[in-house]
Amino acid sequence: MQHDHDIIIVGGGMVGAALAARVGHAGFSVGLVEHGDAPTPPSGDYDLRISSLNARSLAFVKASGTTLPEERCCPFRHIDVSNQDGTGHSLFSAEDSGMDDFGIFIENRTLQYALWQRLEQLPSVTCYTQCAPLSTITSSTGRLLELDNGKTLSARLIVGADGAQSTLRELAGINVSSHDYHQRAMIINVETELPQQDVSWQVFTPTGPIAMLPLPGHRASLVWYDTDNTTQAREQLDDEALKAAIEMAFPKRLGNLIRIVARASFPIKRQHAHRYIGKRLALIGDAAHVVHPLAGQGLNIGLHDADTLAEIIIQGRDPGDYVNLLRFECQRRTANQAMIAATDTFHHLFTGAKPLRQLGDLSLQIAERFPFAKRMMMQQANGLNPFKMR
Repeated sequence: MQHDHDIIIVGGGMVGAALAARVGHAGFSVGLVEHGDAPTPPSGDYDLRISSLNARSLAFVKASGTTLPEERCCPFRHIDVSNQDGTGHSLFSAEDSGMDDFGIFIENRTLQYALWQRLEQLPSVTCYTQCAPLSTITSSTGRLLELDNGKTLSARLIVGADGAQSTLRELAGINVSSHDYHQRAMIINVETELPQQDVSWQVFTPTGPIAMLPLPGHRASLVWYDTDNTTQAREQLDDEALKAAIEMAFPKRLGNLIRIVARASFPIKRQHAHRYIGKRLALIGDAAHVVHPLAGQGLNIGLHDADTLAEIIIQGRDPGDYVNLLRFECQRRTANQAMIAATDTFHHLFTGAKPLRQLGDLSLQIAERFPFAKRMMMQQANGLNPFKMR
């Protein structure tokens, strides 16, 4: 049977576009289905949606020939983790972990635009914008996808990268398990007196962590976790009152704030699909899993999904071969369950009852005293082999 594409990817966000760029760069025929328009060039001040790209994610993006604009990327070389009263503290250094840096912070829109720019350069990739799936069925050698614009496409593999509320996942009849942490994360972009730093820090408090993500220039992205009601009340503050609240709650190392640039908040939930694959179908990114964002690994594990799936596709003859899809699910489900367990543990250790918080403090003290353990932790967090020596 002649198919329209080797692979159809539903969802043109960062994870879906990254997979399309990688397998398209390898010569596969790819159809990318996106419900919105193609992204526009980023301009003006930094967007609220900021993500970290670790070493493995950066290597995967660059392997597709995608170029990221350096002026909108902020490398970070240190991660500082502590509790509120300072009894638990650990500083992670990229140099000590055998790396030049831990990765970069980048706006979601900047990464997505760079990936789509690469897609435009690849003749094997076709982008279908302003359309969404209506139905999908399998055929003898592939899968059909009916779109709401009247088109029906076929491919040997269809990949769902269409987010936490994935339409493709629902059409495939794949259920999810979910958990509400009853927390909200408030994201606040600020202008600071201090210039760009290469340190990202996080302080655990009984109501949730507070964090600083450095951005280029005199900019930073602050993340403030708290209960739903407290966060929603905080959102009602005017800029001067919010600025005063930040300076009171955040460590002095943040420095003085010049102004509040932008703010928003979102609820914290966990979600995990009961399976990642079906017949000639795979789920990646938020369509497969949503983890607590306190470790900043949500996008990274989505890109690691895409990296693993791309490697299996490129090495195989048939992108939709079920045995290969089982390999993908086995590798990624194991890794993602470990990340879900780790973030859940951190959340409960530092926001639970006092004995649990004391155990969390002790874990930071232990991490600080054993450099080899710190090295292994950061190599693992970056998707690298923790046993590979310099």
